[in-house]
Amino acid sequence: MAAAELSPAAAAFDAVAADFDRRFRPWLSVAKQRRAVRAELKAAFPPGARVLELGGGTGEDALWFAHHGRRVFLTDASPAMAAIAAAKLASSPGSDVQCVDAAELDSFAAGRTASCEPMFDGAYSNFAALNCVADLEPVARGLAHLVPAGAPVVLVLFGTFCPGEMLVEALRGRPRNMLRRRKRGDVPARLGGSDFTVRYHRSAEITRAMAPWFILKRRRGIGLFVPPSAAEPWISRHRATLQLLDRLDRTFARPLALLADHILYRFERTAEVAP
Repeated sequence: MAAAELSPAAAAFDAVAADFDRRFRPWLSVAKQRRAVRAELKAAFPPGARVLELGGGTGEDALWFAHHGRRVFLTDASPAMAAIAAAKLASSPGSDVQCVDAAELDSFAAGRTASCEPMFDGAYSNFAALNCVADLEPVARGLAHLVPAGAPVVLVLFGTFCPGEMLVEALRGRPRNMLRRRKRGDVPARLGGSDFTVRYHRSAEITRAMAPWFILKRRRGIGLFVPPSAAEPWISRHRATLQLLDRLDRTFARPLALLADHILYRFERTAEVAP
């Protein structure tokens, strides 16, 4: 995919790919949230499963999953991110990487169907990659062709009412950011000096977009008391506090899911014929 063809979001992440792991890997709040997601992924996909990842970035989750006996087909819209992920997964049998924009997943699925490629055992997307996609229906249509009936699909997107972020932004003197997740439509975002837009998809909108090919089985808050990355690097210097917040997350993650930094949605493929 040529640079001129990249979406603004893909171009922004492409520009920071080389420094992405160095920036985010040391942050303990991110590690706590990632641990919670990985526990759900292990429960959803048994060892040996071949799983599609959407917006896999530099391959941190895919590499972890490969080390735990799963075969991951990672996709990402950023060529630079995909290249880093491919290097990490080079020695993981059965894993693969391809530069694919999740917004064009239905086209990707059509190509695999035409080539009689096998289906995946399920799919997942972590840390709000799908918030860079304005319309989730093409994602759902593509997934409907890529996974069989009964297969799990785990999607982790931004929550739309996050008191933790509101508090952090207030303390940092950025009141304009306190209610940004309540905005509808395209919301301006910036990364590494590059501008793009995100969408804060409501829970009901996500469920509607996935229907009728997927049914929501459950949801869980990721980062309910554990603060968002906007609290870094401060929160990483307070490990005892972070441990306490993580324990609270484990207790209240499901009943208070809609108040979390991210929300994990576990869907199941229905028997509805793919469009």
